[in-house]
Amino acid sequence: MREDFLLLNPGPVPLAREVRTAMSEPMVSHRSAEFESVYERAQNSLDYIFERSSLDGTKTTSGGTSLVFNGTATMAMEAAVANLAGEGDEVVTVVNGKFGRRFKRIADRYANVTPVEFDWGHSIDPEAVAEAVSDDTKVVTMVHNETSTGLLNPVAEVGEIAAEHDAYFVVDGVTALGGDEFLVDDWNVDVAVTDAQKCLAAPPGTSAMYATPRAQEAFDGENAPFYEDLDWHLRKAESHQTPFTSAVPLFRGLAVAVENIEEEGMPERISRHRSQSRAFRAAFMAMGLSMFPEKNEESAYSNTLTAISLPAGVRENPDAFFDAVTDRSVSISGGQAHLGGEIFRVSNMGNLSSEQILRGVRAIGEAFHEAGEDVDLEAGMAAARERLNQSTN
Repeated sequence: MREDFLLLNPGPVPLAREVRTAMSEPMVSHRSAEFESVYERAQNSLDYIFERSSLDGTKTTSGGTSLVFNGTATMAMEAAVANLAGEGDEVVTVVNGKFGRRFKRIADRYANVTPVEFDWGHSIDPEAVAEAVSDDTKVVTMVHNETSTGLLNPVAEVGEIAAEHDAYFVVDGVTALGGDEFLVDDWNVDVAVTDAQKCLAAPPGTSAMYATPRAQEAFDGENAPFYEDLDWHLRKAESHQTPFTSAVPLFRGLAVAVENIEEEGMPERISRHRSQSRAFRAAFMAMGLSMFPEKNEESAYSNTLTAISLPAGVRENPDAFFDAVTDRSVSISGGQAHLGGEIFRVSNMGNLSSEQILRGVRAIGEAFHEAGEDVDLEAGMAAARERLNQSTN
């Protein structure tokens, strides 16, 4: 693999040198003071990210607790549902993509599920959600930034519905937190989860949760999987520990990565991600391509991931296009499940530079040419440069 190999797939994302260096430090015990210091550093900066993901950097919540898990965000999603709902409880799951469906599949194992489903890539209709949620609903789940389709879902509107019925609101912020606005209190969020390998720009293998005091009071660890007993995790977190053996190198990498985010500042980080996503969209539109997701007044295009429909000619042999991108030492992703061969997805999560965004645009345009699709590459490059320049002026 070339040293300049560029990850533009939606996770894992490129790691900063200091993150990689931190993971290679000599091993210590996960019960040592040295590790407790690592956990505390990670927790403090995660508190900053969860609580200050606003355009002006003001606090959007306080009093909650950030937890770090030895597992990816699917573990955090399951822990949230399993500690809040059990047999006989109703969970309303909002689904318009792969990860909304994952929440549904998780909830099916623990409670009675009422799904509110939309076609993948189509916007959520809050009125349909309102019809499904009642005073008997215990938990409402949804995905903020649906990674499988590139659509930013209306968390605020759904959160208001959940609050009206006193239901707990659990949100997958996996590809938003650390890269986009996330307003815990304004959106009535009780539990938010995210993943290390996405906008946090940390190594894959850990995830994080922010639990508000209201959610913590409702957690019932006795009904949850042994490994995901959140009462236990909360108790151990008071001494900057996890209940079980921690993945020490991964926690070290995470601590440095989230400290880097705090140093950059969430307002600046959000603005950068939004500028880069606009650059990708402008470039692909100028090439003559089409956005995949269909948004409405309540939704928006993702600010951390762009999903584009493959032209009809390329769909006949999509591997030729994706192989041509890889040949340029760039990694992007195709569609998931039934969207395979229908779309491509490109990420701007993490710490990418403007030069890397432009390199991605050129690699994709050249790959289309090699696959036989006549796109206007130079128009795409010009549009991307213009958008990126706007953010620096």
